[in-house]
Formats: sequence, structure tokens, C-alpha cells
Amino acid sequence: MHITVSIPSLLRDCTGGHVKFQLEALTLEEALDQLQTRYPLLRVHLWTETGHVRKHVLLYYNDTNIAWLDTLEIVLQPGDQLIVFQAVSGG
Repeated sequence: MHITVSIPSLLRDCTGGHVKFQLEALTLEEALDQLQTRYPLLRVHLWTETGHVRKHVLLYYNDTNIAWLDTLEIVLQPGDQLIVFQAVSGG
């Protein structure tokens, strides 16, 4: 099943210039694994060294923050989306 992934334009250099692309996976967990494998530069910005989502990053599966999910073993359906939000600060 294909899942559409959207990332902030600030991270497009980590994905070969793409801000929206497709991954093929059976489950949400598999899609997240593929995201990290296919785009290793993106991994540094989204996950800590211990594999946790960074505090300033929100990952949404459709309209649900994945931090609120009991499991990532969700079978993907047509039209599903994974959306990456990254807080940006400056001074």
C-alpha cells in the first residue's frame, strides 16, 4: 500500500528536493522504517540517537499524532498520509 509523506520545505535537502512523495509499506511502522532507511539525512532531523522522535518534531498519521497511538502496527489504507511538522525557532 502506498502512503503519501509530506515534509516541511526546510527539510527537502534531505529528500532529494521532494516535499511530498510516496512510500510503499504494509503498516505505519514499516513506512516509518522505510522513511529512515531511504532518507538517512532526514533521520538525523526527526529522531534522536536512541530512536525517539525529537521533541520539536510532530509526526501525524492522517489526523493523529503518532505519539498518541498505542501501536504503529496499523495496516495502511488507500489515501493514508504521514505528515511531518517541525517547530522552528530563532532569535
